[in-house]
Amino acid sequence: MTAPDAVPFGRRLAEAVADRGPLCVGIDPHRSLLLDWGLTDDVDGLRRFTDLVVEALAGRVALLKPQSAFYERHGSRGIAVLEEAVVRARAAGALVLLDAKRGDIGSTMDAYADYLRPEHPMAVDALTVSPFLGPGSLDPAARTARASGGGLFVLARTSNPEGGEVQHATAGGRSVAQHVVDAVGRWNTPDWLVGDPAPDPAAFADQQGRWGAFTGSFGVVVGATLPELDVDLAGLRGPVLAPGLGAQGGSVADLRRLFGSGRAVVPTVSRDVLNAGPDVAALRAAADRWTAELGA
Repeated sequence: MTAPDAVPFGRRLAEAVADRGPLCVGIDPHRSLLLDWGLTDDVDGLRRFTDLVVEALAGRVALLKPQSAFYERHGSRGIAVLEEAVVRARAAGALVLLDAKRGDIGSTMDAYADYLRPEHPMAVDALTVSPFLGPGSLDPAARTARASGGGLFVLARTSNPEGGEVQHATAGGRSVAQHVVDAVGRWNTPDWLVGDPAPDPAAFADQQGRWGAFTGSFGVVVGATLPELDVDLAGLRGPVLAPGLGAQGGSVADLRRLFGSGRAVVPTVSRDVLNAGPDVAALRAAADRWTAELGA
């Protein structure tokens, strides 16, 4: 059961999309980008980069998605920069998806999911996770997410060439990717059936129009650069995170080809926005261009 004061992530995401459009911007402070911004590849440069991105985009796009690895590479001080940025971004109205791709079993998976608990010092709105110890290994994270009003995005059909070797493998007549999608769909039982009060009818009707029949808090990651959509998303009842737009080769036309117009898709752009920095106005303009194109 979701805590009484915890608005489920799926509902908060739908509201953010209605207000700001569906764009997710990845915060990926890799070495070459720091240098391109005229910054040093150290904690000071990392902090300056992150401060500017948060100033420019918090509350302006649907999701901010910091990639944990680019902070972890700077050690404990880098993680401290990430923690400060997450707190500041959420205070400014951003929804934060921590891109950490965690995956384990039992108490370890439960510990990873602590990022979703509101009392965590680096509490986030949602977390990316890996299901390849079996989708059931993620059940502890799903329970924590539901109890805390958080969300999960589960790797399902990624667009990196190596991904198909595992994701296309079959068991029981279904691909691994399809098993993942189906498992996530089962988590997306409508929130009001598991203890929440019924949503406001007018607000829910608006969300239905934008997101389909259900606004689930559990989504999957499906690449925007796939040649074809080879998983059935009909039973997902939640959002699709679609990385790969811009520098990775994906386009708005690819999104429409793969997903159509009736699905809750959150496209992700990183370099095509971040390359506009370090000027805050230029970062905002780059994000606004993508938002406008997605809404066209």
